[in-house]
Amino acid sequence: MKAVWYETVGPAAQVLHYGERPDPVPQAGEVRVRLITSGVNPSDVKNRSGSRGPMAFGWQIPHSDGAGVIDAVGEGVAPSRVGERVYTWNAAWRRAEGTCAESVCLPHDQAVALPDSMDFAAGACLGIPAMTAAHALFSDGDVAGQTVLVTGGAGAVGEIAIQLARWAGAHVIATVSNAAKGAVATAAGAHQVIDYRSANVVDAVRAATGGAGVDRVIEVEFGGNLPVTTQIVRTGGVIATYGSVAEPNPAIPFYPMMFANITVRMLLVYLIGPAERARVIARLAAAMADNALHPRIAARFALAETAAAHEAVESGSMIGNVVIDIA
Repeated sequence: MKAVWYETVGPAAQVLHYGERPDPVPQAGEVRVRLITSGVNPSDVKNRSGSRGPMAFGWQIPHSDGAGVIDAVGEGVAPSRVGERVYTWNAAWRRAEGTCAESVCLPHDQAVALPDSMDFAAGACLGIPAMTAAHALFSDGDVAGQTVLVTGGAGAVGEIAIQLARWAGAHVIATVSNAAKGAVATAAGAHQVIDYRSANVVDAVRAATGGAGVDRVIEVEFGGNLPVTTQIVRTGGVIATYGSVAEPNPAIPFYPMMFANITVRMLLVYLIGPAERARVIARLAAAMADNALHPRIAARFALAETAAAHEAVESGSMIGNVVIDIA
């Protein structure tokens, strides 16, 4: 099969190889997915660059997210799954074989039914961005009637979080860094959009909520935004965070947060437990059935152009998801 892999970490153009690898064979409990698309996430490029530490295997086919059609099953898996449209999650998590190839074998539960209403490009955006958004949004219960603040509302996770929060009946406020990203957040369903470069976020949120603050923050930059979020989360609220790049070692104002009874929930989508994973998958399925989930595709590349796709993600200029077209 055609595939892309690396044997050492470093710059994409230097370490990514495109060529032939053996066709994988599904083992007991596994399915083989003939991949149509593969999603490129920031974690994928960080792993390849070496910023997440040394390689765990002698070679690595990157990417955890992808979509395609099951074309073979291993022992113990229902033969009726052959021909099923699916999306994948955690394909390259602690495994050498990810989705940047024509086929991947993985445990059967890591290939989830993809409805006909979702194309394969959108399917390649569900494993990390959509599951992160759903887990952050719903891990403490329903949000109907609540006010939710989504920071980085035009990001791959943020935009889906807006869509899901609006679908679930929340009042949604989003922060962005410019007008173009504001238009993306508005189109996703945000009731109010705040440009944090030109407006005072604390004042704007207080005005939007009548001084009450927000029930939940879906936070892309925990440390950098902490001085703001602690002023706008209402008593008993939740900060659900999946990133803290600008300030990776923040000083936490413990007593002010304690006396406001604020919960900080840190999320790593790869480590969602089985029960919560099932709830996340069910939420996404329900949103897709209601035509409420529409991942934005920023750019598409051919499999042989995977290095350029990684460079596009690393540039930080993409508004939306980067997808590899494999078939």
